[in-house]
Amino acid sequence: MSGELVFARAGFGAQAIGYLDGWDLQRRLHEQRCRGEIPDTCLLLEHQPVYTAGKRTTAADRPVGDPGAPVIDVDRGGNITWHGPGQLVGYPIVALAEPVDVIAYVRSLEDALIRTCAEFGVAATRVDGRRGVWVTGERDGMHGRYGPAAGGQASPDRKLGQIGVRVSRGVTMHGFALNCDCDLAWFDRIVPCGISDAAVSTLSAEAGRSVPVLAALEAVERHLAEALGASSWRQADGAAGLVPPAAVLS
Repeated sequence: MSGELVFARAGFGAQAIGYLDGWDLQRRLHEQRCRGEIPDTCLLLEHQPVYTAGKRTTAADRPVGDPGAPVIDVDRGGNITWHGPGQLVGYPIVALAEPVDVIAYVRSLEDALIRTCAEFGVAATRVDGRRGVWVTGERDGMHGRYGPAAGGQASPDRKLGQIGVRVSRGVTMHGFALNCDCDLAWFDRIVPCGISDAAVSTLSAEAGRSVPVLAALEAVERHLAEALGASSWRQADGAAGLVPPAAVLS
């Protein structure tokens, strides 16, 4: 992209968005972006607790028994994950340049999250063969195995940011989630992203200080606009700030 990117802060804390409401809003804005009625847009929000299962989710990855939150099958790539309080979720709805390069787009999202983590003193990175943003464990340099950490315990890779996208008619949907200060016990009920040999962490845990969602918002906006190549960016008052209210609700 090379035009304007608008960030719509859709709901946080007590105004957290139910997943189905957010998904419906995404679909409406996606259609409007496909018709050229709105600019490139990114919804930023917190969700009420929910598990979402992407196309690659297997039965073994799903929660057993009552997980304490709905499990919703969705049309994005990837596996199962959790969304909820303490996690910053971003849904970029942007028109990709031709020819569409989904891998490059995913890399852009990863870059934005990596740069955001760096602002809080956390050295996040990619892990070969695995999507998302990670803090790597200590490894044996010769064999690539996990090495000893404090107390002699193995130190696995820890995932801070999840990415799952869909591209339809050249316009993106779904997006990313950054664990800021969420309760990691929610992830214990699933195999997060289908990966059983790694852990999940938060920006707060890795930074050694509290980093709530609202503290990370501006950094995510700046770095995402840069990573996506936006010529300018601005904030909107929720989805209603993108276009006239009648158009959003039509």
